[in-house]
Amino acid sequence: MNRSSDRTGWKTAVGVLLTGIMLFPVYWMINVSLTRDQDMRKSPPGLLPLHGTLSGYRTVLDEQLPYLATSLVVALGTVVLTVALAAPAGYALAKLRPRGGGVLGFLLLAAQMIPGIIMAMGFYAVYLQLGLLQSVPGLIVADSTLAVPFAVLIFTAFMSGIPGELLQAAQMDGAKAPRVFWSVVLPMSRNAVVTVSLFAFLWSWSDFVFANTLVNGGAHEPITLGVYHYIGNNNQEWNAIMATAVVASLPAAVILVLAQRYVAAGVTTGAVKD
Repeated sequence: MNRSSDRTGWKTAVGVLLTGIMLFPVYWMINVSLTRDQDMRKSPPGLLPLHGTLSGYRTVLDEQLPYLATSLVVALGTVVLTVALAAPAGYALAKLRPRGGGVLGFLLLAAQMIPGIIMAMGFYAVYLQLGLLQSVPGLIVADSTLAVPFAVLIFTAFMSGIPGELLQAAQMDGAKAPRVFWSVVLPMSRNAVVTVSLFAFLWSWSDFVFANTLVNGGAHEPITLGVYHYIGNNNQEWNAIMATAVVASLPAAVILVLAQRYVAAGVTTGAVKD
């Protein structure tokens, strides 16, 4: 019993230590965001902002809100487009069994291995001809290409676990395939929808490659470019730079905390009970 308790204690201590090491950059980002300019180069650096200031956050709210608004629009648009494309595709692969479904699944896996910069250059060439450079819809479509292959695989795996008897009962009541999908399959796939939406939001929110390639210099730039430009223009105002990073991290962190139980259920797949 004592050996078991000692072993559990050591595991807990190691887990706490590793967690602290991984979270230290986040703590330091918050610490620097609250530090005054005159204390920034103090040696040794202060582990706590004893004379804290919110000037960095005031600067962020004055200058970065347009970037945050653009990121929010792009992220939500990416979520909607990803779910709209991936959910029916996952249903078709899981339940309708089309010809070539196995090949399509392999291609979806292969698509996730393509480097983002290669896809970005391809989009740049296409958008240049279509006049979609520096546009929000163009960025939404580009960001969706990161999420759709993963989303189709998640939906396919999850919807495969839905009992076929439920679908047959709906069909016996006269429901066609679209109605079965909308009224039966999609409500039962809530965990998968939340999982896909979360990952699509996070990928879009944190995207830099597509944003820098396709919308850099335009009227509507996401927060990743806002941080990038801000570092270049204000490389001495580290509290404002770190405050920008903190504010940019908050939406993703909040959404991840709120949706974690749905994500845990969604990534395990195959479950049909809430």
